[in-house]
Amino acid sequence: MDDGQQSSSGGARPSSSSNNNSNSSGSMTAELDPVLHSIGFEIGEVSPSQLTGRLPVTAKCCQPFQVLHGGVSAMVSEALASMGAHMASGYRRVAGVSLNINHFRSAAVGDVVLARAAPVHVGRSTQVWEVKLWKQDPSTQGKGPQISESRVTLLCNLPVPDNLKHAGDALKKYAQAGRTTTSRL
Repeated sequence: MDDGQQSSSGGARPSSSSNNNSNSSGSMTAELDPVLHSIGFEIGEVSPSQLTGRLPVTAKCCQPFQVLHGGVSAMVSEALASMGAHMASGYRRVAGVSLNINHFRSAAVGDVVLARAAPVHVGRSTQVWEVKLWKQDPSTQGKGPQISESRVTLLCNLPVPDNLKHAGDALKKYAQAGRTTTSRL
């Protein structure tokens, strides 16, 4: 999918000014990734072909110079790529083996960062995902300057241990619903 305003199903995405889903996206994020939720990240679209989300930049996710910590960008990248790879592999277990991230610009406290993860390669044993982060343009609520880009390589189709066979249930619930919230990526 290009960087336009269409969802993966071809329909228009809801406007970010719609508040109907902000609470549900927060609870969805809490269920899918408690660590992302703890820093205020909100997952938007959830599908095997794309995941999106947004992060209001607060002091909690900044380094001492009050800009977004590079490790937070890396954590967002790995989390979104891992969820996508898990779905794309039919909910088999995946494991990240490589993360490369380039930081282009900073995002300061008060900015909102938009994120989009999409597969570059989905193979039988490995997947490669590209994750881009942008500052949100306050005037349009759309993408502003890109702040980082990463490549995440994951082993996929690993066996799921019996004690973890329900680990993907929440992801299945939201992906099957074709869930799209307030993301404008």
